[in-house]
Amino acid sequence: MSSLKQLFGGGLRQYGMVIALLALIVFFQIATGGKVLTASNAQNIIIGNSYILILAIGMVLVIIAGHIDLSVGSVAAVTGIIVAIALRDWGIPWWAGILLGLAVGAVIGAWQGFWVAYVGIPGFITTLAGMMLFRGLNQYIGQSNTVPVPTQLQQLGAGYLPEWGPNTGLNNSTLLLGVLAIVAVVWSELRRRARALRLGIEPVPVTVSVVRLVVVAAVIAYVTFLFGSGRYGTSFPIPGVVLAVLVILYNFIASRTVGGRHVYAVGGNRAAAALSGVNIRRTNFFVMMNMSILAALAGMVFVGRATASGPSDGNMWELDAIAAVFIGGAAVSGGVGTVVGSVIGGLVMAVLNNGLQLMGVGSDMTQIIKGLVLLVAVAFDVHSKVNGRPSIIGLLFPGRRDKGAGSGPGAEASQPSAPVAEGATSTP
Repeated sequence: MSSLKQLFGGGLRQYGMVIALLALIVFFQIATGGKVLTASNAQNIIIGNSYILILAIGMVLVIIAGHIDLSVGSVAAVTGIIVAIALRDWGIPWWAGILLGLAVGAVIGAWQGFWVAYVGIPGFITTLAGMMLFRGLNQYIGQSNTVPVPTQLQQLGAGYLPEWGPNTGLNNSTLLLGVLAIVAVVWSELRRRARALRLGIEPVPVTVSVVRLVVVAAVIAYVTFLFGSGRYGTSFPIPGVVLAVLVILYNFIASRTVGGRHVYAVGGNRAAAALSGVNIRRTNFFVMMNMSILAALAGMVFVGRATASGPSDGNMWELDAIAAVFIGGAAVSGGVGTVVGSVIGGLVMAVLNNGLQLMGVGSDMTQIIKGLVLLVAVAFDVHSKVNGRPSIIGLLFPGRRDKGAGSGPGAEASQPSAPVAEGATSTP
C-alpha cells in the first residue's frame, strides 16, 4: 500500500472512488456486451451529465463550509429562461447572453450570500426559500412556455471540438487535447521533483515517477482514442472541455489559495477559524455566490443541450449534485471534501445511470439503486468516523488506517469541532 501511495499520492479514500468507478465501468461493459466503452456512449455520458458535474464543483465548496444549497436547480432554470428570452427578443450576440447569465447568477448568489453571511439565516433555509422563489420567477418570466436558443448556445451544451487538419484517423482537436494533457502531466511531475529537491526533500524514486507517468499517459491516450475515434463530426464534447477547465481551476482554488483554505477552516471548526483571523462572513458569502454562478453556467449548458429553456428545467438537480458530493467523499459535518472527488462521485452516478439504462432497467429501479448507493456511501462515512474504523480500501489493505479526507486541505478538520464561542460568527 505504501508503494501505491508513492505511485499516485493523495488520500486512500480517493482510491476507493476511482476503484468504484472502474469497477462499475467493467461490470456494465461486460453486462451490456461492450456498449459502455464506445465513442458515442462516452460522449453521451459527458454531454448528458456535464451540468450536474458543474453543479457538484460548486456544491462541494458549499458543503465543505458547512452549508447546503437547495436552490441550484431553480437558479439554473431562471437563468436559462432569462438568457433564452434575451437572445430571442433583444437580439444580443450569444457571448453576451452567456455573460448576462453569469451576471444573473452573481446577483442571485449575492442575494443568498447576504442572508446567509450577514443576516445569519442558515443556508438550508435561505436556499429552500430561494428554490421556491426562483422556480416561481422562472415560470413567471417565461409564462410557463418553452423558449428556443440559437445554434451558438447549443454548441455550449452539446457541441464537439471541430475537425481540422490532415486525416489521422482521429479527431485532430481531441488528439491535440490529449497530447497537451500528457505534456501537462509530465511537466507537473518534473516540477514536483524539482520543488522537492529545492526544499531539501528527497523525491520519490525515479522509477516510481516513470511508472506513474506511463500509467497516467496510457489512460489519457485511451480516453483520447475513445473520444476521438467516433463518427465524423463528433469528438470530445465542448461541455467536457468547460468541465475540465473548471475542475483544474477550482481544484487549484480549493487546495492552493488562502480563500480555499479558509473554506475548509470554516467548515472544520468555526470557532477556531474565527480565532485564527478567518473572515467567516466573507467566506460564507463567497461560497454561496460562487454556487449560484456555477448554477447559472450549468443552466445555460443544459439549455444549449436541450435547444430550449422550459418551465421544468432544473427539477431535482440539487439532489443529484448533493449526492455526487457525498459519494465523492465529502463529510456530512463539513470541513472535508475535494473537487476531484466530487466529480468522480458524479461520474459514478452517471455511469450507474447509463449502465442501468443500457441494461434496460426501468427508471423506478434506477432511482431505488441510486438511493441505496447514496445511503450506503454516507452511512459508511459516518460509521467510519464515529468508530475510527478503516474505509473500504483499509479493509482491502489491512494495516493501513483510513485517513478520512486524505491528505488534502481540511483533513484535520474532520475531527469533532469545539463548541462555537459566542460571537464567533462575527468578522474578526
